[in-house]
Amino acid sequence: MAPIRVLLVEDSPVVLIVLKRIFASSPEIEVVGTARNGLEALAVIPKVRPDVICTDFHMAQMNGLEFIKEVMAKFPRPILVISASVQAEDTYNVFQLLEAGAVDVFPKPTSGLTSDYEGLKLELTGKIKILSGVKVFTRHQRGGGEGE
Repeated sequence: MAPIRVLLVEDSPVVLIVLKRIFASSPEIEVVGTARNGLEALAVIPKVRPDVICTDFHMAQMNGLEFIKEVMAKFPRPILVISASVQAEDTYNVFQLLEAGAVDVFPKPTSGLTSDYEGLKLELTGKIKILSGVKVFTRHQRGGGEGE
């Protein structure tokens, strides 16, 4: 079976290295591209044709929420948001991201990455495998008309 093609959208070089290392440890997952923000990622998607997109929430130029809306309108794919702003207490952010079309959220670890690296790796690669089987549909933008 072909590996699951993943695009990473992340502006932190350190987090990008950690995510690449986690996904490189799984033979079923292949990172096919990276982008530093939503605008870069929108240009990359047609070229690398990812099965799943992992994106940060807070990025310059185009944040994760705007990016998700664009992806769901133009290139619908399962999206996993990996962000420090999707902890259990950030219900408003989580709701907005899911409403925009993200399939799931994953909190960036707040503690040292090495302490629970194996658990983190298993949980994240497991989510990617599940998301790769999720069918998503084009989500048309609603205009800001009456009643919104």
